[in-house]
Amino acid sequence: MSSHTNDPRQPSAAKPYVAPPVSPQDLPIDYAGFIAVVFGIAGVMFKYKLCSWLALVFSAQSIANMRNIENDLKQVMMAVMFSIMGLVTNYFGAPRPSKQS
Repeated sequence: MSSHTNDPRQPSAAKPYVAPPVSPQDLPIDYAGFIAVVFGIAGVMFKYKLCSWLALVFSAQSIANMRNIENDLKQVMMAVMFSIMGLVTNYFGAPRPSKQS
């Protein structure tokens, strides 16, 4: 073990890290929110249960990673509404028409 006299670090010169401010326009795109909207619309339009469930999962991920509440909240709430609407129409609505052969 080395002695403390040979330590080149200077604790008095250490400064805490301060993150630089980032404007809302410079934040990265919320891909999970976009995918949730796409899957939610596909679940409602084509009555695919898997798409509605995936939309709900991606919506939860987008809520968990939300950085800018003002801009992201509208997109996330739209995705949640589409996923819930798709699940309701899939499980409680009329059944999907099957192929007639």
